Amino acid sequence: MEGCKPATVEVATRADARARIAVLIPALDEEAALPHVLGDLAGVHPDRVVVVDNGSRDRTAQVAAAAGALVVSEPRRGYGSACLAGLAALGRGTGALRPRDVVVFLDADRSDHAEDLPSLVAPILAGEADFVVGSRVLGGGTAALTPQQRFGNALACALMRLLFGARHTDLGPFRAIRADALAHLAMQDRGYGWTVEMQLKAAAAGLRVREVPVRYRARIGRSKISGTVRGTLGAGAKILGWIVGWRLALWFTRRRIPRFL
Repeated sequence: MEGCKPATVEVATRADARARIAVLIPALDEEAALPHVLGDLAGVHPDRVVVVDNGSRDRTAQVAAAAGALVVSEPRRGYGSACLAGLAALGRGTGALRPRDVVVFLDADRSDHAEDLPSLVAPILAGEADFVVGSRVLGGGTAALTPQQRFGNALACALMRLLFGARHTDLGPFRAIRADALAHLAMQDRGYGWTVEMQLKAAAAGLRVREVPVRYRARIGRSKISGTVRGTLGAGAKILGWIVGWRLALWFTRRRIPRFL
């Protein structure tokens, strides 16, 4: 696994420009849920919404476009692949991400409450944090998680605290991060390790990290991960592999992670 490498984010033309909020939604066969998610988002008025169609076989792309979202196609399957494709799209054109802009990651299945977005981004906009994780545990939403999700989440958080001193209660996918901080992390995982990679690298880079409570509910439709044995085992192995592998890499290579300033 590679270390964090500073990456480039377009410099704002005005130092006092307002931080913009961009919401990135990876989506795979979410035709039924996505209209509700985008409708909920309309009430909190983000500046940009990008839906990444990750090889859907239904009308995911069409319903996203009809709701006014920018649709990006990424046929290579994987949560991280979709996120990387969405970030690439956000980095292009006249509206490209500026350093102080905020990127929000939101699932397309409506398990998260998009209405909680203002509280998620508030610490970043106030200059109190670089990276905010929406905690389903603090928000009292763990009843909607499967037993294997609750166990895996608790185990991963315990290992992150033991091996990295990173104090998290959740690997929640509903999260927000400053654009320049995200670029600094040089994200690379193309699968289910994306969320834990971000948290591990954030700890190593010294980002100011906060957790805020978010609500959580049963998703619309069947989960591609926790809804199957293969998905559950694959995601669990990837997450634990990142935690243990990253710790071993830091120990044995004496690799120094650039600090985010």
